[in-house]
Amino acid sequence: MPTEFISLTFPNPSTELNPIPGAGIDPEFLVRYARNLDDYEFNYTLIPYHSSSFDPFTIGATILAVTKQIKIVIALRPNTLYPTVAAKALATLDQLGKGRVVVHFIAGGDDTEQAREGDFLNKSERYARQEEYIKILRRAWASPEPFDWEGKYYTFKNFSNQVRPTNGHIDVSVGGSSDDAYRIGGALADIFGLWGEPLKETKEQIDRIYAEAEKAGRKDCPRIWVTFRPIIGDTEEIAWAKAHRTLDLLKENRPKGVGKAAPNDNRPQNVGSQRLLDIAKKGEVQDRALWYPTVTATNARGASTALVGSHQTVIDSILDYVDLGAELISIRGYDNLNDAIDYGRYILPGVRAALKERQNGTNGANGSHGATKEEVKQEVKEETKVVPVAA
Repeated sequence: MPTEFISLTFPNPSTELNPIPGAGIDPEFLVRYARNLDDYEFNYTLIPYHSSSFDPFTIGATILAVTKQIKIVIALRPNTLYPTVAAKALATLDQLGKGRVVVHFIAGGDDTEQAREGDFLNKSERYARQEEYIKILRRAWASPEPFDWEGKYYTFKNFSNQVRPTNGHIDVSVGGSSDDAYRIGGALADIFGLWGEPLKETKEQIDRIYAEAEKAGRKDCPRIWVTFRPIIGDTEEIAWAKAHRTLDLLKENRPKGVGKAAPNDNRPQNVGSQRLLDIAKKGEVQDRALWYPTVTATNARGASTALVGSHQTVIDSILDYVDLGAELISIRGYDNLNDAIDYGRYILPGVRAALKERQNGTNGANGSHGATKEEVKQEVKEETKVVPVAA
């Protein structure tokens, strides 16, 4: 399948660098943002979830109504919506969008955040519940007859769903870096989401996901989705100056209590964030352009790994991950709307042009591009570059 691009939906002009406390939905901004993503040919936009955030389903319906091509990815925590209700809600959206809906499951990586909405299961139980939830959704979308369900977390009788997805199914995405995430995502997911890590570590995670898919008896594997926060410029110098200004603002915001991480934030509970923080100790810049100070400045709260460099450097970096097997690349910046437009002007066309050149039998990129998967795997093993953290 072709390489596709994902953005993140923002409902107002508030940004991580210049937050607007208490900002509500700005309908005009939301429509403008969504249409720009559509016009610049992003394939998907993720609508995130938090206990204090806006409802993703309502935001998603708005986006579908004002766009033509882009698909929405609804972030869903199983504790927030009963699975039979979710099956109908997602299928309703999918019909409204003529097949443009994906659901991304969040098992829940923080006990305190889960408790805010009455969820007191431990992490392992949350993943087990998610596994059952996905199976119910698939059954609800596929079953022509009413059915009963008696599981550990859900029980119902004679459920009959008359609301079907446009194409008979809705892609299910799972993310995470824990053993439970690998197992459930490998067995059940159409898409598996990872945060940006160095090539070597990313390849190890992909191999683990594929192994779990094989163990589950699948003949296919989940499509791999990797997320970055690119900081780009016309030249390397411009990009790096911009990166350091970004880092300064992130550091300034945290003590004020307006950053993603609280001033005295503890080490995150979720494995994905822990991995990012541990990798950050190995060096500020890894591989071509993977920059980790943004990780430590935000305590790895969410996707926080940057790709820094000129347009071509970032294009080449993304192609490195495509060579590893990533089919979906999520990119979002720190100046939400303007960065999305810049990616649409410079990054998406560059990646797509390079991939088209490969299909035509030419190689317009540097380094590993055009090499076989095994050749890339060997290069990643032997040539991964790490720049030590300055003392």
